[in-house]
Amino acid sequence: MTQTTDLTPGTAARQDDPFPVKGMDAVVFAVGNAKQAAHYYSTAFGMRLVAYSGPENGSRETASYVLESGSARFVFTSVIKPSSAWGRFLAEHVAAHGDGVVDLAIEVPDARAAYAYAVEQGARSVVEPYELKDEHGTVVLAAIATYGETRHTLVERTGYDGPYLPGYTAAQPIVEPPAQRVFQAVDHCVGNVELGRMNEWVAFYNKVMGFTNMKEFVGDDIATEYSALMSKVVADGTLKVKFPINEPAIAKKKSQIDEYLEFYGGAGVQHIALNTNDIVQTVRTMRAAGVEFLDTPDSYYDTLGEWVGDTRVPVETLRELKILADRDEDGYLLQIFTKPVQDRPTVFFELIERHGSMGFGKGNFKALFEAIEREQEKRGNL
Repeated sequence: MTQTTDLTPGTAARQDDPFPVKGMDAVVFAVGNAKQAAHYYSTAFGMRLVAYSGPENGSRETASYVLESGSARFVFTSVIKPSSAWGRFLAEHVAAHGDGVVDLAIEVPDARAAYAYAVEQGARSVVEPYELKDEHGTVVLAAIATYGETRHTLVERTGYDGPYLPGYTAAQPIVEPPAQRVFQAVDHCVGNVELGRMNEWVAFYNKVMGFTNMKEFVGDDIATEYSALMSKVVADGTLKVKFPINEPAIAKKKSQIDEYLEFYGGAGVQHIALNTNDIVQTVRTMRAAGVEFLDTPDSYYDTLGEWVGDTRVPVETLRELKILADRDEDGYLLQIFTKPVQDRPTVFFELIERHGSMGFGKGNFKALFEAIEREQEKRGNL
């Protein structure tokens, strides 16, 4: 039996927000080689290097590269020679998990107040509030723990006009970015957690950060013949920050969530969805740069127009580029998923173009999961 519930927060919830946020500040990756990662995301994702921290400007332990595309900001950090608890954590994290997300940083209007509220509601403190200053102003930072070894750094940067944070210097692009941005913003970040722990983490976001339940997917619509999962989406009151939380469900074979948990070594960020205003140009640009996307059988498109209706992109173009489409009561969306972007079958990306719909492609779940299963089978992990 399928249960699909839309729990989009109402106006009252948005006006009475105990944990106000301004949006995603950065997705921070711990990687084995930050210089090479920065080059990959510059060339393959069309991002622009804007800031750097490393031995050349006083950071003896780590090297970090900050890349942006619109409001989306990725930070890639690798350890040069660990000498502190943070450096050892990063080195051990990469050794245990491979390249992955260690921090989903959230911009808030008041980091001290946000931290105090979260800890009062039961969050585990990782870093107490502190200030960083330079000639560009002051930033207040604090951090709390979430699933696995992931953290949320709370960033208050009002009045700060530097390239990223104090300690970083402006950097020139590695390559000239495309004339048209490949994507504009982070749409949502998806976490995978262990069997039986999804509701625990949903309750964490409800209580600790005042997030509300936006949607939930439980049942046949999120299953195939062989594998299944369950998912709930939590979001802040303005829907600027959205975190779907997945857990595996009992099925005949190993699900994509089981595979992730096995190869990542526990809970963590599975994929990052990126907003684009022109998914056709985005896919063409990224594919030409070497990004691999999941395949979709031609049969998916034979009846697509019957249930999704007219979209900005003709069905034949969707078929050519293997882009998925879905429609709900608010509008429609177009989406496509990359294959994992590292050797371990863990982190991947979604490109999404929204036209009214605030959904997550429910009508595409079966097609998507079957595409993932085909890749799992090639890897011998189904």
